[in-house]
Amino acid sequence: MKKNTLKSIGAILAGFVLVVILSILTDLIMVSTGLMKDPFDLNTTGFIIFVIGYRSFYGVAGAYLTAALAPDRPLRHAMIGGAISFALTIVGAATMWHLPPHWYPISLIITALPCAWLGGQLFVSRTKPKQP
Repeated sequence: MKKNTLKSIGAILAGFVLVVILSILTDLIMVSTGLMKDPFDLNTTGFIIFVIGYRSFYGVAGAYLTAALAPDRPLRHAMIGGAISFALTIVGAATMWHLPPHWYPISLIITALPCAWLGGQLFVSRTKPKQP
């Protein structure tokens, strides 16, 4: 296997690990402090929108990290990670469909690719040489 292939896999994996760790830690903190109710549908709509917000932020951060670690074509790597996230959120929505509210997993599906693009684009725009 080529060295760049391993770096590419590592970059995408690092982005996923960051998102998973941040999401799990935030959820654990909110459940342990009583801010998040279990089952999830007992939370208010506003709170669930807040959860979507921080998960989206974490998705952007994960895509940024993926782009930063990519050996080349950082936006492409971020979008590959986003495509994998998109597929995994569809599987997650199908698996957890029996749990309300149904609009929550749909929102995660809808935001996966835009968050990946934004994180990759933020990295690219910060590293692009400035024109005089």
